[in-house]
Amino acid sequence: MINIGIVGYGNLARGVECAIRQNPDMALAAVFTRRDPATVKILTPNVPVLSLDETAAWKDRIDVMILCGGSATDLPKMTPVIARDFNVIDSFDTHAAIPAHFAAVDAAAAESGHIAFISVGWDPGLFSVNRLYASAILPNGKDYTFWGKGVSQGHSDAVRRIPGVLDCRQYTIPVPEAMDRVRAGENPELTTREKHTRYCYVVAEDGADKAAIEHAIKTMPNYFSDYDTTVEFITMEEMRRDHAGLPHGGSVIRSGVTGWNGESRQTIEYKLTLDSNPQFTACVLVACARAAMRMKARGVAGCQTIFDVAPADLSPMSREDMLAHML
Repeated sequence: MINIGIVGYGNLARGVECAIRQNPDMALAAVFTRRDPATVKILTPNVPVLSLDETAAWKDRIDVMILCGGSATDLPKMTPVIARDFNVIDSFDTHAAIPAHFAAVDAAAAESGHIAFISVGWDPGLFSVNRLYASAILPNGKDYTFWGKGVSQGHSDAVRRIPGVLDCRQYTIPVPEAMDRVRAGENPELTTREKHTRYCYVVAEDGADKAAIEHAIKTMPNYFSDYDTTVEFITMEEMRRDHAGLPHGGSVIRSGVTGWNGESRQTIEYKLTLDSNPQFTACVLVACARAAMRMKARGVAGCQTIFDVAPADLSPMSREDMLAHML
């Protein structure tokens, strides 16, 4: 039995809690929060909700800690600190900052002998694996990744950190013409702006400077500055009525050619359609918790990514069942 701890209790953490329930080799040991624990009600009976300051007392009772903070400000600080005491999994998704995050987490985990998985989810995560596979299989080709239409949790969280913002839903929308050209095998050179647009529905505080909020969003590096971004201010009632769900998805496409003279056109496409972005991301985190424990048992320590995981380590199936039913 793998005993899991959860740090944070938002949409992603609730998804992790549900995913643990679907995996009979896992159990939820505790939830840790920066809020008053008495105000946090979880779904699993008889599991304690504790202050984040109490994690150290659980070092011998938790096998893997799954960190459910945001990538903008939480995980860069939280993951290295908690990796000193626990094996950890996070879903850090600021692509441009992954190398720096990896270095910080690797230093902490390697020194303490723990294993730490970063940037686990579907992108980065499953999409990353498919980009790697496809580029290895079709070396003479190009990769294209399209996200959406859907709500980006990380981008929505980044907007919520702007002073004066009460809530935000940020939708990432692929440009249809760009996708059509890629699927037709044209291998076009596309800028970031030509591939996606971004749409932000924002609830602002009373009296907030909406022009300043819009400017802060549109100029935010690594999130919005490279995209055509629309900002629409709505009421909290409209947010709850029209944007309660968290759908997402997307496609990874590699188009290339094979043959002596490149006479054959080949296209690989991997697609996800998700009713709930956080619930699906949570399922990937939980599967990687299993892989982390198996790798730790073989002596692996330090920071790891989805590229370092053997597919068999993710599955609860025996090798015999995998050979019989999956291969």
